[in-house]
Amino acid sequence: MAKSQNKLSAEQQEELLNTLMARFEKNKERHPGADWTKLKDKLDANPDKIWILHEMEITGGEPDVVAYDKKANEYLFFDCATESPKGRRSLCYDRQAWESRKADKPQNTAVDLARTIGIDLLDEEQYRYLQSLGDFDLKTSSWLKTPDAIRKLKGAIFGDKRYDHIFIYHNGAESYYAARGFRGSVKV
Repeated sequence: MAKSQNKLSAEQQEELLNTLMARFEKNKERHPGADWTKLKDKLDANPDKIWILHEMEITGGEPDVVAYDKKANEYLFFDCATESPKGRRSLCYDRQAWESRKADKPQNTAVDLARTIGIDLLDEEQYRYLQSLGDFDLKTSSWLKTPDAIRKLKGAIFGDKRYDHIFIYHNGAESYYAARGFRGSVKV
């Protein structure tokens, strides 16, 4: 989780909020019924969440609201960059996979970097939902939260969209590719 001492300057915060507002307004079909003014009030009251959204943004995620839970009064943000976030590619799945590599270890893992940012990896259901909102990962792919049964067998799953179809695949968790990153989510 993000550390509470992480804080943006007033200028950085204003720039981020302007970016988020512009994206929110441009993509209203992603979040019908959500109100920017109410969301901004929630963000202002939760500086840790602003920091997380900043980290999502600077790693190329282009976070946007994809759902609003009226009952819980929670906004759900996903990374909505057209391709897997540039600042989160060339990573194996998790620390166990990283440690199993004998050579050519990547700089980090998807699970570790997600934890550092303060987000959760999208799972398969969330990834399919994201794809219902547009066309994502047409040239890249994204690691997905892998079920324990698959991970125990040293595998991990990832998704992409090709031929107008969503594909969920498997790979050894220790593998990494320049075109594979990960997408995350955070609730505000």
